[in-house]
Amino acid sequence: MLVDRWRRMGAGVRGPLVVAAGAAVAGVGLLFFDPNSPRSVWPPCLLYALTGIQCPACGSTRMVHALLHGDLAAAWHFNAVALVGGLPLLGWLWLRWFRAARRGERAPRVPRVVGVPVVVVAATWMLVRNVL
Repeated sequence: MLVDRWRRMGAGVRGPLVVAAGAAVAGVGLLFFDPNSPRSVWPPCLLYALTGIQCPACGSTRMVHALLHGDLAAAWHFNAVALVGGLPLLGWLWLRWFRAARRGERAPRVPRVVGVPVVVVAATWMLVRNVL
């Protein structure tokens, strides 16, 4: 029965649903496996491990872990910009993709009015967190 429903749903909607399912599985993993542990199953940021430079997303895994455990202060500490801007942006992008997929359309492009500020904020955040 579930397989029939999956087939009727249409190929377009499957992509956003698979991504949402993957995020849910990762969330469950973050609920039970601490990325702060020295023996963590979560990989470290490759850029940070090789260079010591924090990318704009560094700390996001630990941020989500803290959020899932109700620790907003720790989430803020690990990556404030991803917490305030990144998570809502990801939610908005996923929702746009899902709505377009339901209508049988391609995923909409990110408007410049959104994309340019995101790049500027990410670059600024990376600079600030590595200099200070």
